[in-house]
Amino acid sequence: MAANHVKRAFKYRFYPTDAQAAELSRTFGCVRKVYNLALAARTEAWTLRQERVNYNATSAMLTAWKKTGELAYLSEVSSVPLQQTLRHLQGAFHNFWNKRAKYPTFKSRKKSRKSAEYTTSGFRYRDGRLTLAKMAEPLDIVWSRPLPDGASPSTVTVSQDGAGRWFVSMLCDDRAVLPDAPAGSAVGIDAGITALVTLSTGEKITNPKHGRKDRARLAKAQRELSRKAKGDGANRAKARLKVGKVHARIADRRRDFLHKLTTRLVRENQVVVIEDLTVRNMLKNRRLSRAIADASWTEMRSMLEYKADWYGREVITVDRWFPSSKLCSACGTLQGRMPLNVREWTCDCGTTHDRDVNAARNILAAGLAVAACGDGVRPQRSTPGGQSSVKQEIVPAPPTRGVSQPRG
Repeated sequence: MAANHVKRAFKYRFYPTDAQAAELSRTFGCVRKVYNLALAARTEAWTLRQERVNYNATSAMLTAWKKTGELAYLSEVSSVPLQQTLRHLQGAFHNFWNKRAKYPTFKSRKKSRKSAEYTTSGFRYRDGRLTLAKMAEPLDIVWSRPLPDGASPSTVTVSQDGAGRWFVSMLCDDRAVLPDAPAGSAVGIDAGITALVTLSTGEKITNPKHGRKDRARLAKAQRELSRKAKGDGANRAKARLKVGKVHARIADRRRDFLHKLTTRLVRENQVVVIEDLTVRNMLKNRRLSRAIADASWTEMRSMLEYKADWYGREVITVDRWFPSSKLCSACGTLQGRMPLNVREWTCDCGTTHDRDVNAARNILAAGLAVAACGDGVRPQRSTPGGQSSVKQEIVPAPPTRGVSQPRG
């Protein structure tokens, strides 16, 4: 049995009382306000004085803000989520300075995620009952699955989605266990649109296209919203909630499908090989952007990576320029230009290939080479005589390529 002690978040839906909903809504607003104030202060300090303001300085600012008449209401909610949002801002700047993310942006009242994070000093968890700071009664949580035996949450995050639903996420220590995969088992995955994934075994898993199925329902809800006068009226709020519910339905079904698929792949294989796709650039294709977004390849890759980390498996990414579709997996001959409408082709060696299955097999072979040498693998395009060659050329790969880093 493969087992790792990892931090895992267990998410549940809950139904707050009117008083709890009002308290949480105030907390969300204060968290957003503090984040925006701290971001403005840090931006001003850097713009005017080239000074980097750290978490300790913004924490002192928060104390001063609470003493002013204009911001005295910040003292009415728990201080823990306010301190946590300053830590999140510090992390956002850390990622920016290390060129892993863009410059932090201000939170919007209507568009930003409504959430508040509590550490152990901001909640009490006893006998399966969770009570947050500033609240007299425990939350009415729907325990869809139990927490690990003996587990106690280290942090609790409360959120409300666009459909008006309330969720609580509890981060706990867990001993992740899966049966050992068969020795040497590995699979290559080619991501697509008609078939969401094609495996090197030849199996194709159809793309359920959840967004396409609910497109008419979403369009109707959006038309109704567009007819409402802009502002904070109750009718517009109701129409916005209808749109949010359709989006939530699509996201929930897509996430459920991806969880089942990725868990199966990680359960059955010790090594999973995928392509390092630049989804952001692919979304610029106006003809395919909607279908690519609906496939949600980035979320699928993220799930594969953190589940592999949990269960002691390995995810390998191969160079995005590796010509997996045009390379014959039987003899290694590299074909010429191959448009997307070509789904089957025959190599000079006489082998007839399904485009996606052939690509998955080549991805697996390249991934195993990546595991052996640690770099991206790309076949030479031709020999000096002009003929294709199967000789492997090892090319330096950027930090994000090659063997993927574990994710928690």
